[in-house]
Amino acid sequence: MKRRSWLPQSTALTWVGLVLVGAYVLIATIGRLHGDPTALVADGAIAPSWAHPFGTDALGRDLLARTAEGAWTSMVISVTAVALSCAVAVPVGLVAALRAGRWTDALVMRIIETTQVVPPFILVLLLLGLTGSRPMEVGPVTVSINVRIAVCLAIGFVPFFARVTRSAALAELQEPYVDELRRIGVGTRELIAGEVLPNVVPTLAVQALLALAIVVFAEGGLSFLGLGVPPPAPTLGNLIAEAGSQLLGDSWWYALVPGLVLVAGITGLNLLSDAVADHLLGQGPLPPEPASLTTSTSPTTTEAEPAEAATPAALPTASTAARTAP
Repeated sequence: MKRRSWLPQSTALTWVGLVLVGAYVLIATIGRLHGDPTALVADGAIAPSWAHPFGTDALGRDLLARTAEGAWTSMVISVTAVALSCAVAVPVGLVAALRAGRWTDALVMRIIETTQVVPPFILVLLLLGLTGSRPMEVGPVTVSINVRIAVCLAIGFVPFFARVTRSAALAELQEPYVDELRRIGVGTRELIAGEVLPNVVPTLAVQALLALAIVVFAEGGLSFLGLGVPPPAPTLGNLIAEAGSQLLGDSWWYALVPGLVLVAGITGLNLLSDAVADHLLGQGPLPPEPASLTTSTSPTTTEAEPAEAATPAALPTASTAARTAP
């Protein structure tokens, strides 16, 4: 069956988004090779130079290494949070869509609506406030603060992704090709895994890119408020907070560099999500495949044959169904 491509077309905004996200990832990966982010390598508050391209902080630590480590931490936490959220929410949304109108769907939606009474960021603040900022022992496993932040952020986004998945799956299950596939004996699991889920992925991809931008911003906000990764480990949020607390009027690079990296990541992800969304909206319905590829061309088949003689292969399939945007 034909499916929409969720990859955006080449536009100016798409390229700007790719460049910004690429710059963020490049700094987060290559910049970590510059040195130890906690080592005192020079005098405090040195302006950017060849030896220290981003300058140093008030204690003499290299800002390139610290900014790269902070960007890497934010990226890992954000990707982990969105992945965990989707891993929980997508199956829940698919089950609710399959059971639409039944008590299962009603129960799932009432639980989701109850959790959405509290704004996600406030919920994350409450969860982190309850768990604290120190490593937690769960049996033989030590749960670091990074993992707890990712899990708390994931919990905050589960209701959002569950509702998106349910809405997109409901729209997909109402397409004509679903009835035709069921008529020829395609099972529910095969239908969901092979047809519905792949066509829901583009919608989820748009929302996941947007959620990544929100989570990067939220993680920076948590660190700025002192609820994120504790010092001396750097994050973009606590680097900006340190610069503000030091009140270094002459050290313009102290807050500017990590702030620009944070803005680049958030802006790039937003532009990419907009580009993917515009691409999906602009595709319109998928055209059907040529009749010669979807209908029987056997010369022995005539109009005089009874309808019962038609084989399942002659029935319309997903590849012949005209599709609409989810």
